Amino acid sequence: MDKEYIIEKLRSFAGSAGLSIDDGILSEVIAISSFRVISRGMIISSIGDDTALSGLVLSGMVRSYYIDDEGNDMTRGFAPAGYMCMDDGFFGYPERICMWETLEESTVMFCETAEIKKLIRENVPFKDVWISLLENAIRYKLYRENGFLVENAAQRYIHFRKQFPELCEKVPQKHIATYLGIAPESLSRIRSSLREENG
Repeated sequence: MDKEYIIEKLRSFAGSAGLSIDDGILSEVIAISSFRVISRGMIISSIGDDTALSGLVLSGMVRSYYIDDEGNDMTRGFAPAGYMCMDDGFFGYPERICMWETLEESTVMFCETAEIKKLIRENVPFKDVWISLLENAIRYKLYRENGFLVENAAQRYIHFRKQFPELCEKVPQKHIATYLGIAPESLSRIRSSLREENG
């Protein structure tokens, strides 16, 4: 892939998150990365795999999910363009704790987790960016926990729709339902009820 195009993409993603990253750092990240276009519906990493590689979605959509004792999958989260995927290793896990699959054809930038951690340790501006990303991740985690503790299913869906409006159109409803911790049938009823309320 063209380096300038990738730098522009990464700069755009950073800007959308309110971050500024030096082009020199972006060049270093690109130099230790590889790129793959992955077909829709492909498993790109499984529970128990090592976490040597991490990814950034450049285009498309990736989903992470758990599998319970009965073989049901429960959506942990979604990674549209500009979001990290396969990031378990950044949080100290030596093995994957969830599955990662593409929901549509996706271009993913893969990098060695250890190499990125080394860049973070050695580069103060990059460390500042990483701290901001971690803060965003913690805010997201707290938002999610709050939803399960104090909101009913309809409120969780309304907040999901406000926070991720583009996902409501692109992601299969069954995956949104498991993300919200409800059955697909319950989500259908909630959506129908909201449509009636809004006329």
